[in-house]
Amino acid sequence: MRAVYPGTFDPVTYGHIDLIKRARNIFDEVIVAVAHNPSKSPLFTIEERVRLLQRATRSLRGVTVDHFDSLVVDYVRRKRARVMIRGLRMLSDFEYEFQMALTNRKLSEEVETIFMMPSESYAYVSARLIKEAGAFGADLSAFIPPYVADALRRKLSHR
Repeated sequence: MRAVYPGTFDPVTYGHIDLIKRARNIFDEVIVAVAHNPSKSPLFTIEERVRLLQRATRSLRGVTVDHFDSLVVDYVRRKRARVMIRGLRMLSDFEYEFQMALTNRKLSEEVETIFMMPSESYAYVSARLIKEAGAFGADLSAFIPPYVADALRRKLSHR
């Protein structure tokens, strides 16, 4: 069975990678789908986010990286998947994710949303906090791969 793990991934974190690996243990194929979503004002371009994710997942058989700029349920259907993976870190994620899952179910009853929790060590990591800490020169090695940290440093130095 094929599942889609959509998100902004701005930037990809060890928490994202953890969920991708764990989803792959459940599903035959996982498509990591990077959302264009300009309303979130991403720091990285869509191409940069795709490249960073491809590098993060290159050793994972059955995982592909793609991008989309449509309703996520339409993308999931186009990819002939029936399952969408969403990560829940803390209780604060639940209300938004629950609301989105119910809306997506109304838009497409054949697409199921499955919530997965990251490992405890990544439960508090968010891309937003990583960018904020990175802007102040924090050591991010516990949160993101070294090549992502390098890309983030370069990106922040040009702001």
